Amino acid sequence: MPRATSPDLFASDVHAPLAERMRPRRLDDVVGQGRLLDSSAPLRRAIEAGKPYSMILWGPPGCGKTTLARMLADYAKYPFRALSAVMSGLPEVRKVLSEAEARAAVEGPTVLFIDEVHRFNKLQQDAFLPWIENGTVIFVGATTENPSFELNAALLSRCRVHVLDALDEVAIVAALQRALSASDGLGERGLTIEDEALQTLARAADGDVRRALTLLEIAAEQAEPGARIGIDALAPVLADRTRRFDKGGEQFYDQISALHKCVRSSNPDAALYWLVRMLDGGVDPAYLARRITRMAVEDIGLADPRALAMAMQAWEAYDRIGSPEGELALAQVVIYLASTAKSNAAYVAYKAASADVREGGTTPVPMHLRNAPTKLMKSLGYGEGYQYDHDSEDGVALGQTGFPDELGERVYYQPTDRGLEIRLREKLERLRADRAAAREGGE
Repeated sequence: MPRATSPDLFASDVHAPLAERMRPRRLDDVVGQGRLLDSSAPLRRAIEAGKPYSMILWGPPGCGKTTLARMLADYAKYPFRALSAVMSGLPEVRKVLSEAEARAAVEGPTVLFIDEVHRFNKLQQDAFLPWIENGTVIFVGATTENPSFELNAALLSRCRVHVLDALDEVAIVAALQRALSASDGLGERGLTIEDEALQTLARAADGDVRRALTLLEIAAEQAEPGARIGIDALAPVLADRTRRFDKGGEQFYDQISALHKCVRSSNPDAALYWLVRMLDGGVDPAYLARRITRMAVEDIGLADPRALAMAMQAWEAYDRIGSPEGELALAQVVIYLASTAKSNAAYVAYKAASADVREGGTTPVPMHLRNAPTKLMKSLGYGEGYQYDHDSEDGVALGQTGFPDELGERVYYQPTDRGLEIRLREKLERLRADRAAAREGGE
């Protein structure tokens, strides 16, 4: 049977935002992705030939991921469906897949676009696998996060990964100029813009053409028809425009720094505030789970060993149940970490030991600590002089050294007087003193 043609996915709506009306309809209209869409590039050839394949589009916000997904369907005249991993769960996914199966025989495979696919957990990602394999859907996942870390190996193995670049200012300026002149953009308003104002908008967009067009639209709404927009007119437009979340931006790192430091300073209320700020701004909760686990070992450590276990449990809970329910587990562990005893003694000890390893070279293991599984090794002195601690009084062979001879005995770990480390400090102080006395007596 003949395949039904796909409706125009790019049909303009005069009431749609400017960024949507200016979405490129042809490959030649796409700006800033010359490397990926070169005439000889595999992706361009596949789009132009109407032979799409499943893929992951990895790149920053506003670089054209959604546009390319729509073009895949439009050039091939296949049905197109889009879901957001933030807003959709398994019921919505199963409904879309069932609909795709029902129309596949007549209309061909559905190009299924999943925005922010990294926000789906393993179970949700696995749901697509059989439908990709049987050709019911052409899967296109968009992500701002590294797919190697955020997506299942099984899903990755069925998709090609294409990396999109953040748009430079030249590309964004071209998009803005096109919007000013296009009849379905701002052309009918007869507006012009000073070069300095155009460059300012391009810089403020920070590689995101959608943001640039939104800022231009706001400025145009405040201007009279036929007006020339200058730099002064942009002041109220840009005054409150800050990046809520940008993996490479200063504000993002300021916020994760604030979260970490508020946990460290035992301020659960402030720590919770910064956690919610980042989640609200669109940060990947899996990234936060990694950073929270780091906080548990760096700033709580052995003062409360439960902290690491709780951080790992919260991470696993998020992996199992996904967003938004899993975010509550992250909030719970942040409150606990900020409220419990703190110690960076293990962290400091690790750094001190690392410095000795870097500076000391490959020093040999003392003979008494070496393993001696063969007669030859025993004859060479391996294991000679080793004292089995369980046979010693109190279960510790006090005269036995543990470091290479070239280093001598070192003290890295200095427990604090907080939490469980109070007892650890008392025990280690006694053992270290007894060891020193035993060594002196042996000499």
